[in-house]
Amino acid sequence: MKTRRSGFYLEAVGMAFQSILAHKLRSFLTLIGIIIGVASVVLVGAAISGMNSYVVERVAKVLGINHFMVARMAHTGNLTEEEWQRMDRRNRRLTWDDFTAVLRRCPSCEEVGAQMNASADLKRGREEVFGTQVAGVTANMGRIEDKTIEEGRFLLPAEVEHAAPVCVLGMDVRQRLFPLGEAVGRTLRVRGAELKVVGVEARRGSMFGQSLDNHLYVPISTFGRVFERQQSLQIHGLGATRQRFLQALDEAQVAMRVHHKLKGAVEDDFGLVNVDEVNQSVDQFTGAIATVVTPITLISLVVGGIVVMNIMLVTVNERTFEIGLRKAVGARRREILLQFLIESALLCAFGGTIGLLVAAGIAQAIRALSGITMVVTVGYVALSLAVSSVVGILAGIYPASKASRLDPVVALTHS
Repeated sequence: MKTRRSGFYLEAVGMAFQSILAHKLRSFLTLIGIIIGVASVVLVGAAISGMNSYVVERVAKVLGINHFMVARMAHTGNLTEEEWQRMDRRNRRLTWDDFTAVLRRCPSCEEVGAQMNASADLKRGREEVFGTQVAGVTANMGRIEDKTIEEGRFLLPAEVEHAAPVCVLGMDVRQRLFPLGEAVGRTLRVRGAELKVVGVEARRGSMFGQSLDNHLYVPISTFGRVFERQQSLQIHGLGATRQRFLQALDEAQVAMRVHHKLKGAVEDDFGLVNVDEVNQSVDQFTGAIATVVTPITLISLVVGGIVVMNIMLVTVNERTFEIGLRKAVGARRREILLQFLIESALLCAFGGTIGLLVAAGIAQAIRALSGITMVVTVGYVALSLAVSSVVGILAGIYPASKASRLDPVVALTHS
């Protein structure tokens, strides 16, 4: 019995191949809808996954890993205007005492650093760079944010302690002010202060069109002298491992609450952000896009399924005599039904495979020519192939059912 069944399926697949190859052009034109549908789903998925990977990679370059930040207005996700105003009224400007409190009360923190930010125009001779982000940092911020230094070195603890007039450049600043020769050892002016270049950070690229390389690092003590107006401090912490990082995050929050004398259910009067929360926000954002866009692209597969159904109906009409002959020699209704279902599913499976190859080629071309991140994921590949197969089966149900119900006597008289 099993041998008879396996023989029937092999015969049905063979006949499906013969039918497809006998009408190559018609089969190809039928498959175009499925090819386009599968390629659309895979490419949309590749674009969404690529955007997710791109943002997460950029976040890692800016913040590093196992890294958290405490700041006056730090947050992840969207805030309503009311929430923002409440946070603005409630949260206090962070000071060096806050940094010291976290440093003392966070034993799980491998490093605790501080940073202040401002914007300034830089000048060297006739060359100027406008709107550069100047960060006053402690010496360990290089390790906390996992910075890569391409020329020279990062700041030293002694330079922070003695407010040395030194700086580390971002690559945009280096190329604009020092296009020729070495930048290390040369000087530039920031708000009238002359600073010596001791290092250049490797290029980090851009995020959403905004450069991540138009910046300058100076010792936080030097920053206080150059920018006389007091800025709110940012506190940065690093955990050695994932487990210790989560513990360090809790300890830092408790340290801040104790220092600010917050009790019970009183809300934090500071913002606390970690890299994982940023990545989760990115995942939620791209997930929302996928939820809206993916069903739209699947519509093209439904259209392709309608075309397949139409062609299968034509095939049934063309092969009416063959169906009648098979039923006359003993073929059962179920076998006729399965034969046409297999042919329909096989047709769509071919279309799905070709669509997948087309999508992979287009994604590779886009990545090579434009540098846009495109990541073809297993999930979207499986979704597109599964849907195309289901569409093939559903599209074949009615034509196959019609074929299986044909009266053999009437079918044999069909010419």
